[in-house]
Amino acid sequence: MSTDQEAPESQVETESETVAEPHTELTEHEFTVDELKQALAQAEQKAQENWDKAVRIQAEMENLKRRTQKDLEDAHKFALTGFAKELLSVLDSLVLGLQAATGDSEDVKKFREGSELTIKQFESAFAKFKIEAIDPIGQPFNAELHQAMAMQVVEDAEPNTVVNVFQKGYVLNGRLLRPAMVLVAKAAEKKPTDSPSIDEQA
Repeated sequence: MSTDQEAPESQVETESETVAEPHTELTEHEFTVDELKQALAQAEQKAQENWDKAVRIQAEMENLKRRTQKDLEDAHKFALTGFAKELLSVLDSLVLGLQAATGDSEDVKKFREGSELTIKQFESAFAKFKIEAIDPIGQPFNAELHQAMAMQVVEDAEPNTVVNVFQKGYVLNGRLLRPAMVLVAKAAEKKPTDSPSIDEQA
């Protein structure tokens, strides 16, 4: 009886030993040289793509920085555009009033003096903020800065030159605020030369 009891215990021991030792041996894949080269090529390609993206993003950031800087500079330079245009109409009214003030009375003289001083103050304020007048008498006509109100034959004037300025133009930091209204000289029309008469007598 004791031997019968011992036999199953030994069987249990051997079974437990086989269960207690799990299968731990893993087969590792051996990479070939070609597979390693292919993996390296893929990694290099990915690295190059990421480098290209980084370079593009950096260039875009530089462009954005430059554009923002230029926009800020323009905003500072041309912030007075609307205000300056409004002041030009006030200055025009002063000039017209001065031109209309004719006469030798004391009141007219005082008015003229006051208007001239006010116009000089306007001009000095404009110069301080880089608003420059365009007064192109005797200069060649420039369509970017001048607006031709009329063309006229003027003796002793080169064709296509400004011979009169109806209203001065102005620029702010080199940008046109208002073109100068001008009269432009044109060439005299050539008279047709008389063709020699043909004697048609037969």
